[in-house]
Amino acid sequence: MFFVLEDQTLSGIREPIDIFAEQRRSLRADCENCFGLCCTALYFSASEGFPNDKEAGQPCRKLQENFRCSIYQDLQGLGLKGCMAFDCFGAGPKVSKLSYGGRDWRRSPEFQEQMFEVFLVIRQLQEILWYLTEAETLQPAHSVHEALRTLREETERLTLLSPGELLKMDVPLYRTEVNTLLLQTSELVRVSVCQERNIQAGILKTFKRRNSLIAADLRETDLRGANLRGACLIAADLSGSDLGGADLIGADLRDADLSGTDLSHSIFLTQPQLNTAKGDKRTKLPPLLFYPRQWSLD
Repeated sequence: MFFVLEDQTLSGIREPIDIFAEQRRSLRADCENCFGLCCTALYFSASEGFPNDKEAGQPCRKLQENFRCSIYQDLQGLGLKGCMAFDCFGAGPKVSKLSYGGRDWRRSPEFQEQMFEVFLVIRQLQEILWYLTEAETLQPAHSVHEALRTLREETERLTLLSPGELLKMDVPLYRTEVNTLLLQTSELVRVSVCQERNIQAGILKTFKRRNSLIAADLRETDLRGANLRGACLIAADLSGSDLGGADLIGADLRDADLSGTDLSHSIFLTQPQLNTAKGDKRTKLPPLLFYPRQWSLD
């Protein structure tokens, strides 16, 4: 059972002015102020759209001495989807400039292994900050805004800990704590949307099995208020659909067709998710997210 689209906006989901806009802009990749951490700290596989197979801790063979990628402008032509999809949520520059005060792993090899481990921790905390700052802008979740603010401030504090303190963190446990509040936030938003449209029961029934949506035909479907957390939407056709108030945290959008899809009021969508999907100039995005360069925008 799906629902026919009707013309209705959900502009009331977010606060009119995003007070975290500047902060959220810092929660994105900034390669100019990074020491090539994502190109070195992470494991790569050529089969997953990277230049070559490499172990974690080894520099990519395309990383230059100045920490810039020698083929960055050619990534699309070379079909390196893995490189184009990755986003560190600003962890790279934070580790490079703050955690280690501008010392890089080449000139300070004694910090190399630790720096890479810290990068992995900071990236998770930065992603958490992305979700928490967005959650505080969601009007239907006003009842938990104070709790969200407390967690956001705590997460910001954690990102500024010393490398040694960061590596002592139980990040999975902390994510569980945050996720509990994000789940509550999501429920408040989705219930508000679904009650407005009187579609809650149908949506919950339709997407009870979120792992069965690989290559699903969801064209021009009313997905407002849908719970798509962690949904496997690989190669799904979502073209022309409305995902206002839909929770997309952790949804796998690899090769999903988002042409003409309205994502402007979806919640917990990230740039890395968009980078793995397909879209066009008709796709409507939430604030502070941008069209991937590989999309057809002609």
